[in-house]
Amino acid sequence: MRPLIVLTGPTAVGKTALSIELAGMVGGEILSADSMQVYRGMDIGSAKIRSQEARGVPHHLIDVLDPNQEFNVVVFQQLCHQAMEGIYKRGHIPILTGGTGFYIQAVLRDIDFTENEENTEYRKALEELAAQKGAGYLHEMLAAADPKAAEAIHAHNLKRVIRALEFHHLTGKKISEHNEREAERQSPYRYCYFVLNDDRERLYRRIEERVDRMLEEGLVEEVRSLMARGCRRDMISMQGLGYKEILDYLAGETTLEEAVYRIKLGTRHFAKRQLTWFRREKDVIWLNKPDYGYDEGKILEAMAGHLQAAGILAQEKEQDKGNGNISPVSRADGM
Repeated sequence: MRPLIVLTGPTAVGKTALSIELAGMVGGEILSADSMQVYRGMDIGSAKIRSQEARGVPHHLIDVLDPNQEFNVVVFQQLCHQAMEGIYKRGHIPILTGGTGFYIQAVLRDIDFTENEENTEYRKALEELAAQKGAGYLHEMLAAADPKAAEAIHAHNLKRVIRALEFHHLTGKKISEHNEREAERQSPYRYCYFVLNDDRERLYRRIEERVDRMLEEGLVEEVRSLMARGCRRDMISMQGLGYKEILDYLAGETTLEEAVYRIKLGTRHFAKRQLTWFRREKDVIWLNKPDYGYDEGKILEAMAGHLQAAGILAQEKEQDKGNGNISPVSRADGM
Protein backbone atom coordinates (compact mmCIF):
# COMPACT_ATOMS: atom_id res chain seq x y z
CA MET A 1 0.00 0.00 0.00
CA ARG A 2 1.21 3.47 -0.83
CA PRO A 3 1.87 5.91 2.03
CA LEU A 4 -0.20 9.01 2.71
CA ILE A 5 0.04 11.53 5.54
CA VAL A 6 -2.87 13.78 6.48
CA LEU A 7 -2.26 16.87 8.58
CA THR A 8 -5.39 18.83 9.28
CA GLY A 9 -7.06 20.85 12.03
CA PRO A 10 -9.13 24.00 12.49
CA THR A 11 -8.29 27.17 10.63
CA ALA A 12 -5.41 29.27 12.05
CA VAL A 13 -4.15 26.45 14.31
CA GLY A 14 -0.69 26.41 12.69
CA LYS A 15 -0.91 23.60 10.12
CA THR A 16 1.18 25.38 7.48
CA ALA A 17 4.35 25.81 9.54
CA LEU A 18 4.15 22.28 10.93
CA SER A 19 3.56 20.79 7.47
CA ILE A 20 6.80 22.35 6.18
CA GLU A 21 8.77 20.80 9.04
CA LEU A 22 7.01 17.48 8.51
CA ALA A 23 7.78 17.47 4.78
CA GLY A 24 11.45 18.05 5.54
CA MET A 25 11.47 15.19 8.03
CA VAL A 26 9.83 12.56 5.79
CA GLY A 27 10.85 13.70 2.32
CA GLY A 28 7.34 14.81 1.43
CA GLU A 29 5.44 17.06 -0.94
CA ILE A 30 2.36 18.97 0.17
CA LEU A 31 -1.12 18.82 -1.33
CA SER A 32 -3.43 21.66 -0.32
CA ALA A 33 -6.81 20.40 0.90
CA ASP A 34 -8.34 23.86 0.78
CA SER A 35 -11.35 25.01 -1.21
CA MET A 36 -10.02 28.56 -1.73
CA GLN A 37 -6.27 28.28 -2.28
CA VAL A 38 -6.84 26.70 -5.69
CA TYR A 39 -7.84 30.14 -7.04
CA ARG A 40 -5.33 32.53 -8.58
CA GLY A 41 -5.41 36.04 -7.17
CA MET A 42 -7.11 34.99 -3.93
CA ASP A 43 -4.02 35.04 -1.76
CA ILE A 44 -4.63 37.13 1.34
CA GLY A 45 -8.16 35.99 2.18
CA SER A 46 -7.23 32.31 1.76
CA ALA A 47 -4.05 32.65 3.87
CA LYS A 48 -2.09 31.19 0.97
CA ILE A 49 1.47 30.16 1.73
CA ARG A 50 4.19 32.48 0.40
CA SER A 51 7.09 31.12 -1.61
CA GLN A 52 9.63 32.05 1.08
CA GLU A 53 7.55 30.22 3.71
CA ALA A 54 7.52 27.04 1.62
CA ARG A 55 11.33 26.75 1.97
CA GLY A 56 11.60 24.78 -1.23
CA VAL A 57 8.98 22.18 -0.31
CA PRO A 58 6.81 21.46 -3.40
CA HIS A 59 3.16 22.46 -3.00
CA HIS A 60 0.31 21.25 -5.19
CA LEU A 61 -3.30 22.34 -5.87
CA ILE A 62 -2.49 26.00 -5.26
CA ASP A 63 -3.14 28.64 -7.96
CA VAL A 64 -4.49 26.10 -10.45
CA LEU A 65 -7.84 27.74 -11.33
CA ASP A 66 -9.20 31.18 -12.10
CA PRO A 67 -11.94 32.47 -9.76
CA ASN A 68 -14.62 32.02 -12.41
CA GLN A 69 -13.89 28.30 -12.85
CA GLU A 70 -15.93 25.53 -11.25
CA PHE A 71 -14.35 23.77 -8.28
CA ASN A 72 -15.87 21.03 -6.16
CA VAL A 73 -14.90 17.85 -4.36
CA VAL A 74 -14.93 15.79 -7.55
CA VAL A 75 -12.52 18.19 -9.30
CA PHE A 76 -10.37 18.24 -6.17
CA GLN A 77 -10.22 14.46 -6.02
CA GLN A 78 -9.18 14.23 -9.67
CA LEU A 79 -6.48 16.91 -9.35
CA CYS A 80 -5.22 15.35 -6.13
CA HIS A 81 -4.89 11.89 -7.65
CA GLN A 82 -2.96 13.31 -10.60
CA ALA A 83 -0.56 15.18 -8.31
CA MET A 84 -0.08 12.15 -6.06
CA GLU A 85 0.97 9.97 -8.98
CA GLY A 86 3.80 12.40 -9.70
CA ILE A 87 4.82 12.50 -6.05
CA TYR A 88 5.00 8.71 -5.83
CA LYS A 89 7.02 8.53 -9.05
CA ARG A 90 9.56 10.90 -7.48
CA GLY A 91 9.80 8.55 -4.47
CA HIS A 92 8.29 11.10 -2.10
CA ILE A 93 5.40 10.97 0.35
CA PRO A 94 2.25 13.04 -0.26
CA ILE A 95 1.17 15.14 2.72
CA LEU A 96 -2.47 16.21 2.47
CA THR A 97 -2.71 19.44 4.42
CA GLY A 98 -5.67 21.74 4.94
CA GLY A 99 -8.93 22.15 6.75
CA THR A 100 -11.59 20.92 4.32
CA GLY A 101 -12.55 17.63 5.93
CA PHE A 102 -14.82 16.43 3.14
CA TYR A 103 -12.04 16.87 0.58
CA ILE A 104 -9.63 14.91 2.78
CA GLN A 105 -12.15 12.13 3.24
CA ALA A 106 -12.76 11.96 -0.54
CA VAL A 107 -9.09 11.19 -1.15
CA LEU A 108 -8.32 9.14 1.94
CA ARG A 109 -11.30 6.79 1.44
CA ASP A 110 -11.23 7.09 -2.36
CA ILE A 111 -14.94 7.93 -2.32
CA ASP A 112 -16.85 7.11 -5.50
CA PHE A 113 -18.80 10.08 -6.83
CA THR A 114 -19.92 8.46 -10.08
CA GLU A 115 -23.43 8.01 -8.70
CA ASN A 116 -23.69 11.75 -8.25
CA GLU A 117 -24.06 12.72 -11.88
CA GLU A 118 -24.61 16.32 -12.88
CA ASN A 119 -27.78 18.01 -14.05
CA THR A 120 -26.82 21.46 -15.23
CA GLU A 121 -30.40 22.56 -15.87
CA TYR A 122 -31.59 21.64 -12.37
CA ARG A 123 -28.50 23.18 -10.80
CA LYS A 124 -29.05 26.47 -12.61
CA ALA A 125 -32.66 26.49 -11.44
CA LEU A 126 -31.46 26.05 -7.84
CA GLU A 127 -28.89 28.81 -8.24
CA GLU A 128 -31.56 31.18 -9.57
CA LEU A 129 -33.84 30.22 -6.69
CA ALA A 130 -31.04 30.99 -4.23
CA ALA A 131 -30.47 34.38 -5.88
CA GLN A 132 -34.18 35.20 -5.56
CA LYS A 133 -35.01 33.79 -2.14
CA GLY A 134 -31.64 33.37 -0.45
CA ALA A 135 -29.42 30.46 0.53
CA GLY A 136 -31.58 29.78 3.58
CA TYR A 137 -34.52 28.85 1.36
CA LEU A 138 -32.51 26.10 -0.34
CA HIS A 139 -31.27 24.88 3.03
CA GLU A 140 -34.90 24.52 4.15
CA MET A 141 -35.58 22.48 0.99
CA LEU A 142 -32.66 20.24 1.92
CA ALA A 143 -33.91 19.89 5.50
CA ALA A 144 -37.20 18.58 4.15
CA ALA A 145 -35.52 16.15 1.71
CA ASP A 146 -32.54 15.04 3.78
CA PRO A 147 -32.50 16.25 7.41
CA LYS A 148 -29.13 14.63 8.19
CA ALA A 149 -27.46 16.38 5.26
CA ALA A 150 -29.01 19.70 6.29
CA GLU A 151 -27.61 19.23 9.79
CA ALA A 152 -24.13 18.51 8.44
CA ILE A 153 -24.03 21.26 5.79
CA HIS A 154 -24.09 24.91 6.82
CA ALA A 155 -26.76 27.04 5.17
CA HIS A 156 -24.09 29.39 3.80
CA ASN A 157 -22.32 26.53 2.02
CA LEU A 158 -24.49 26.95 -1.05
CA LYS A 159 -22.28 24.75 -3.21
CA ARG A 160 -22.76 21.68 -1.01
CA VAL A 161 -26.45 22.40 -0.39
CA ILE A 162 -27.07 22.49 -4.14
CA ARG A 163 -25.04 19.31 -4.68
CA ALA A 164 -27.08 17.49 -2.02
CA LEU A 165 -30.38 18.64 -3.55
CA GLU A 166 -29.14 17.70 -7.00
CA PHE A 167 -28.17 14.22 -5.78
CA HIS A 168 -31.62 13.72 -4.26
CA HIS A 169 -33.31 14.99 -7.43
CA LEU A 170 -31.31 12.69 -9.71
CA THR A 171 -31.27 9.50 -7.65
CA GLY A 172 -34.20 9.79 -5.24
CA LYS A 173 -31.71 8.91 -2.49
CA LYS A 174 -30.28 10.89 0.41
CA ILE A 175 -26.73 12.11 -0.02
CA SER A 176 -26.20 11.74 3.74
CA GLU A 177 -26.77 7.98 3.48
CA HIS A 178 -24.56 7.77 0.39
CA ASN A 179 -21.76 9.66 2.17
CA GLU A 180 -22.05 7.46 5.28
CA ARG A 181 -21.63 4.34 3.16
CA GLU A 182 -18.68 5.81 1.30
CA ALA A 183 -17.01 6.99 4.51
CA GLU A 184 -16.89 3.37 5.69
CA ARG A 185 -14.76 2.36 2.70
CA GLN A 186 -11.33 1.05 3.56
CA SER A 187 -8.56 3.41 2.60
CA PRO A 188 -6.30 2.16 -0.20
CA TYR A 189 -3.38 3.87 1.53
CA ARG A 190 -1.06 3.16 4.44
CA TYR A 191 -1.79 6.39 6.27
CA CYS A 192 -1.60 8.49 9.41
CA TYR A 193 -4.36 11.05 9.95
CA PHE A 194 -3.14 13.84 12.25
CA VAL A 195 -5.39 16.58 13.62
CA LEU A 196 -3.57 19.55 15.13
CA ASN A 197 -5.59 21.35 17.78
CA ASP A 198 -5.22 24.06 20.40
CA ASP A 199 -6.94 25.51 23.43
CA ARG A 200 -10.15 27.22 22.28
CA GLU A 201 -9.28 30.67 23.65
CA ARG A 202 -5.84 30.61 22.05
CA LEU A 203 -7.31 29.40 18.77
CA TYR A 204 -9.91 32.17 18.72
CA ARG A 205 -7.21 34.72 19.50
CA ARG A 206 -5.13 33.41 16.59
CA ILE A 207 -8.17 33.70 14.33
CA GLU A 208 -8.72 37.33 15.32
CA GLU A 209 -5.05 38.13 14.83
CA ARG A 210 -5.05 36.44 11.43
CA VAL A 211 -8.06 38.47 10.25
CA ASP A 212 -6.45 41.70 11.47
CA ARG A 213 -3.28 40.75 9.61
CA MET A 214 -5.26 40.09 6.43
CA LEU A 215 -6.71 43.59 6.61
CA GLU A 216 -3.25 45.06 7.15
CA GLU A 217 -1.87 43.11 4.19
CA GLY A 218 -4.56 44.45 1.87
CA LEU A 219 -7.62 42.18 1.89
CA VAL A 220 -9.91 45.04 0.84
CA GLU A 221 -7.62 45.90 -2.08
CA GLU A 222 -7.47 42.22 -3.08
CA VAL A 223 -11.27 41.98 -3.25
CA ARG A 224 -11.47 45.27 -5.13
CA SER A 225 -8.96 43.90 -7.65
CA LEU A 226 -11.02 40.71 -8.06
CA MET A 227 -14.12 42.80 -8.73
CA ALA A 228 -12.20 44.73 -11.40
CA ARG A 229 -11.42 41.36 -13.04
CA GLY A 230 -15.14 40.60 -13.24
CA CYS A 231 -15.61 38.52 -10.10
CA ARG A 232 -19.16 38.69 -8.77
CA ARG A 233 -20.68 37.69 -5.46
CA ASP A 234 -22.67 34.86 -7.08
CA MET A 235 -19.45 33.04 -8.01
CA ILE A 236 -18.56 30.06 -5.81
CA SER A 237 -15.06 31.48 -5.31
CA MET A 238 -16.45 34.72 -3.89
CA GLN A 239 -18.54 32.90 -1.29
CA GLY A 240 -15.46 32.20 0.81
CA LEU A 241 -15.06 33.65 4.29
CA GLY A 242 -13.52 37.10 4.08
CA TYR A 243 -14.50 37.66 0.47
CA LYS A 244 -18.28 37.86 0.67
CA GLU A 245 -18.12 40.16 3.70
CA ILE A 246 -15.70 42.57 2.03
CA LEU A 247 -17.86 42.49 -1.11
CA ASP A 248 -20.78 43.66 1.02
CA TYR A 249 -18.62 46.46 2.40
CA LEU A 250 -17.48 47.58 -1.06
CA ALA A 251 -21.11 47.51 -2.23
CA GLY A 252 -21.97 49.93 0.57
CA GLU A 253 -24.20 47.41 2.32
CA THR A 254 -22.22 47.39 5.56
CA THR A 255 -19.38 49.18 7.31
CA LEU A 256 -15.84 47.88 7.31
CA GLU A 257 -16.05 47.41 11.07
CA GLU A 258 -19.17 45.26 10.72
CA ALA A 259 -17.62 43.28 7.85
CA VAL A 260 -14.52 42.51 9.93
CA TYR A 261 -16.68 41.48 12.89
CA ARG A 262 -18.63 39.10 10.63
CA ILE A 263 -15.41 37.59 9.23
CA LYS A 264 -14.07 36.91 12.72
CA LEU A 265 -17.35 35.47 13.96
CA GLY A 266 -17.83 33.36 10.84
CA THR A 267 -14.27 32.02 11.08
CA ARG A 268 -14.76 31.02 14.72
CA HIS A 269 -17.95 29.18 13.78
CA PHE A 270 -16.13 27.55 10.87
CA ALA A 271 -13.39 26.30 13.22
CA LYS A 272 -16.04 24.74 15.48
CA ARG A 273 -17.63 22.95 12.52
CA GLN A 274 -14.22 21.68 11.40
CA LEU A 275 -13.53 20.18 14.81
CA THR A 276 -16.97 18.55 14.85
CA TRP A 277 -16.16 16.92 11.51
CA PHE A 278 -12.74 15.63 12.64
CA ARG A 279 -14.22 14.17 15.83
CA ARG A 280 -16.51 12.03 13.69
CA GLU A 281 -13.63 10.64 11.64
CA LYS A 282 -12.09 7.32 12.60
CA ASP A 283 -8.42 6.47 13.14
CA VAL A 284 -7.58 10.11 13.88
CA ILE A 285 -4.44 10.98 15.84
CA TRP A 286 -5.02 14.14 17.85
CA LEU A 287 -2.09 16.49 18.42
CA ASN A 288 -3.17 18.91 21.13
CA LYS A 289 -0.55 21.65 21.25
CA PRO A 290 -0.85 22.29 25.03
CA ASP A 291 0.00 18.62 25.67
CA TYR A 292 3.41 19.23 24.07
CA GLY A 293 4.03 22.58 25.73
CA TYR A 294 3.68 24.25 22.31
CA ASP A 295 7.03 22.73 21.39
CA GLU A 296 6.99 21.96 17.66
CA GLY A 297 9.97 19.63 18.04
CA LYS A 298 8.06 17.46 20.50
CA ILE A 299 5.03 17.39 18.23
CA LEU A 300 7.19 16.28 15.30
CA GLU A 301 8.81 13.62 17.46
CA ALA A 302 5.37 12.25 18.37
CA MET A 303 4.34 12.28 14.71
CA ALA A 304 7.51 10.42 13.77
CA GLY A 305 6.66 7.69 16.28
CA HIS A 306 3.22 7.20 14.75
CA LEU A 307 4.67 7.22 11.23
CA GLN A 308 7.22 4.58 12.17
CA ALA A 309 4.53 2.41 13.75
CA ALA A 310 2.49 2.67 10.54
CA GLY A 311 5.47 1.70 8.41
CA ILE A 312 5.52 5.06 6.64
CA LEU A 313 8.76 6.31 8.13
CA ALA A 314 11.81 4.12 8.66
CA GLN A 315 14.50 4.56 11.29
CA GLU A 316 18.24 4.39 10.67
CA LYS A 317 19.70 1.22 12.13
CA GLU A 318 23.35 2.05 11.73
CA GLN A 319 24.70 3.75 14.84
CA ASP A 320 27.05 5.87 12.79
CA LYS A 321 24.07 7.43 10.96
CA GLY A 322 22.59 9.48 13.71
CA ASN A 323 22.45 7.03 16.62
CA GLY A 324 18.81 6.16 16.01
CA ASN A 325 17.68 9.56 14.76
CA ILE A 326 14.71 9.71 12.44
CA SER A 327 15.54 9.16 8.80
CA PRO A 328 13.39 10.39 5.89
CA VAL A 329 13.01 6.92 4.35
CA SER A 330 9.58 6.39 2.89
CA ARG A 331 7.55 3.35 1.88
CA ALA A 332 6.53 5.03 -1.38
CA ASP A 333 7.32 2.01 -3.51
CA GLY A 334 3.84 0.51 -3.28
CA MET A 335 4.63 -2.14 -0.71
